[in-house]
Amino acid sequence: MAKLGKRTKAAREAFAGKENVSIEEAVALVKNNAKAKFDETIEIAMSLGVDTRHADQMVRGVVGLPNGTGKTMRVAVFARGPKAEEAQAAGADIVGAEDLMETIQGGKIEFDRCIATPDMMPIVGRLGKVLGPRNLMPNPKVGTVTMDVKEAVEAAKGGEVQFKAEKGGVVHAGLGKASFDETKLVENVRAFVDAVQKAKPTGAKGTYMKKIALSSTMGPGVTISVDSATGN
Repeated sequence: MAKLGKRTKAAREAFAGKENVSIEEAVALVKNNAKAKFDETIEIAMSLGVDTRHADQMVRGVVGLPNGTGKTMRVAVFARGPKAEEAQAAGADIVGAEDLMETIQGGKIEFDRCIATPDMMPIVGRLGKVLGPRNLMPNPKVGTVTMDVKEAVEAAKGGEVQFKAEKGGVVHAGLGKASFDETKLVENVRAFVDAVQKAKPTGAKGTYMKKIALSSTMGPGVTISVDSATGN
């Protein structure tokens, strides 16, 4: 059996016996034990009582975190003419049409969010097999297919987080950095949990929010009390 390092051993000891704690306790525990040599991301994972094989049980949405993510978001925009100029002025990293499609088809994907004006969707649609699996496909339900490209770009750059239930009904996201103040991390976690709660689909049956866990990139996780997190 491999010998545990001092940092790993200390983290496990700190987390021992801790489960179903409040958001405040979880944030403090995870933040104080994020001891890697880089600024670790604080990550949330939520297990939901949904079957994503059914359309009426799909969970997806977007939430603007009050304190941002601490991550620099690279944004690509499919647009032409004035809308392309609007996207560039708003701070988009990549703007294009057919040329951008060809770049992506060539395997070059240097962005974290993709936005498109509605008239660009026939072009973007050809990229479904490339962008879809990476959760980068523009979608009007999360505001990434829009004529208001300025607002969409600024929202993406300002700390907006998209979420989508994956196979098994799990939603996960990065909600800030370990260097953030505890208060700011708590606010971000609450905002995200509230957004997922409000995104409960009509087809969900039984217990919707089954488990919530918080962790840092290199650290162990701790479960959060669902009742306390949702105000039940």
